[in-house]
Amino acid sequence: MPDLTSPFMGLTLRNPLVVSASPLSRRLDTVRKLEDAGAAAIVMYSLFEEQITHESLELDHYLQVGTHSYAESLSFFPDMESYNVGVEPYLEHLSQIKRATNIPIIGSLNGVSTGGWVEYARKMQGAGADALELNIYYIPADPNQTGAALEEMYVTLARDVITQMNIPVTVKLSPFFTSLPHLVHQLTQAGARGLTLFNRFYQPDLDIDELAVKPHLELSTSSELRLPLRWIAMLYGRVKADFALTTGVHNATDAIKGVMAGASAVMMASELLAHGPARLGEILADMERWMEEREYESITQMRGSMSQRSVSDPAAFERANYMKTLNSFSLLP
Repeated sequence: MPDLTSPFMGLTLRNPLVVSASPLSRRLDTVRKLEDAGAAAIVMYSLFEEQITHESLELDHYLQVGTHSYAESLSFFPDMESYNVGVEPYLEHLSQIKRATNIPIIGSLNGVSTGGWVEYARKMQGAGADALELNIYYIPADPNQTGAALEEMYVTLARDVITQMNIPVTVKLSPFFTSLPHLVHQLTQAGARGLTLFNRFYQPDLDIDELAVKPHLELSTSSELRLPLRWIAMLYGRVKADFALTTGVHNATDAIKGVMAGASAVMMASELLAHGPARLGEILADMERWMEEREYESITQMRGSMSQRSVSDPAAFERANYMKTLNSFSLLP
């Protein structure tokens, strides 16, 4: 039987399959089913900066309203030690999941600014998180903001969080950077133990009858695997960080490709949302069967075996293969 264990940011995963941030972690019974099916770790659904900001402003409102009306109204200030600003249920749920499982639980913070928001990273650590996924979700819309300034914002945010943590941090990125390898290098220099590639932006749609912008969600497909697969294959071995591949993992073949490209963890959610937690066990069994048939002894033996530095035609990952790809297409008669 092949050894499926996979090291990720100093954690020892029993296999590479990790449940990515999604509604799957909102129910304790679902989390238990995922663990029973073979999940090596679970990323909590994200705590969004907007939640923290909104609730902090709401708290400030209730602290200030009426305080100048009557002197005795000062006694109406709530007890700050016990006041619940709304994110405490998240932390309690994280703690509950950690107590109920025997696999790593990874907290998830989604935001773009530093300051008081960073405090919640420490709170996740205190609640029992084994690691933190820092999901920097930002769409630059200001034409005066340079790419260098944007990258510096990412690195500053990551550094501000990492320097206050005793648990490993992985930074979840989008693919939309001028020089992704340079940013990845900067983030590892700032202390990131992992990089999660890639964040999947949800694109809004337009309702032309109601003249409104509508949210639109579509689950991923295996075709979306190619983008993170390519970048992990090119970056593997070039930076001192572990990679997690997310987006497009739907079956054992997808997961195996991710490992061979260089990923220590392959994350999935869409397939499990569509087919339930038991699907994870089927994928894991298929992976193990595939490895046995081809006499792979371990995940470690497989990892990076199809990365850019290991294949016979490394230029195939870059532009040199662009013309070959286009020329390989032939129109049907």
